[in-house]
Amino acid sequence: MGKVVEPKVFLIGESAVNREGLSALLQHYGVPGWQTDASSDAEALTEVYGRACYRSFVDTEHPAGVLNPNLTRVRSSSLDYLSNIIAKGDGSVLEHAVSHWFFANVSRVVTHELVRHRVGVAISQESLRFVRLTDLDWYAPVAIRENQEAMEIFVRTFEDLSKLQVTMAELLELDSLPFEKKKELTSAMRRVAPLGLATNIGWSSNIRNLRHVIEMRTAPEAEEEIRVLFGRVAEVAMARWRNLFADYRVEMVGGLPWYRTEHEKV
Repeated sequence: MGKVVEPKVFLIGESAVNREGLSALLQHYGVPGWQTDASSDAEALTEVYGRACYRSFVDTEHPAGVLNPNLTRVRSSSLDYLSNIIAKGDGSVLEHAVSHWFFANVSRVVTHELVRHRVGVAISQESLRFVRLTDLDWYAPVAIRENQEAMEIFVRTFEDLSKLQVTMAELLELDSLPFEKKKELTSAMRRVAPLGLATNIGWSSNIRNLRHVIEMRTAPEAEEEIRVLFGRVAEVAMARWRNLFADYRVEMVGGLPWYRTEHEKV
């Protein structure tokens, strides 16, 4: 009849370097020997776009061959270069790398909050017009879990609403109907589903926006469930793109991680 669930985070894709195209670009610039020690393609792409703005490529085989004579210093490592970009607030080059996520077991409370971050993202949400509801899973906030009577109300309500979905499906004889009619009735039945219903959503974001959402949604004043979700996103992001998130520090507030940086809203 449904159960208490926790948000799940899956990183299912990210921007990849086209090695052939990058090699051709470096040939065009006259620095075919340029290399990066970036630990991921997302970092490498960000670095390439940033260096292109200032022509700060240096061919390791010809170290005197700096493309821009105005430059007196060129940071060679990816970490040093990207850290300087972030410290200066040159966030636009972080928009070139895109991360692709899938969030499971998140409530419509979370998805309604998430769609407010609409710049630099793509969203594909599970459609409850097509997906018939049966057992309703849900997230229990700490304030509810700590109160036995409130928790009993939560459990009983979701159990009753799960039974209601099954009862209506039987009453309306959904299994015997053509798909178009099923869709119509499924859409009508979802109107008695609660906002706390656990559902699924696909979310793609460029790295600049990802940093911003992590800052906003792990902060202590953010809604609890979305703090849980983006705490897990931040953990994955910091492990995957170490150079792009090297400035982040974590602090525990109210039992949940708060991911902070001195370089806000880069």
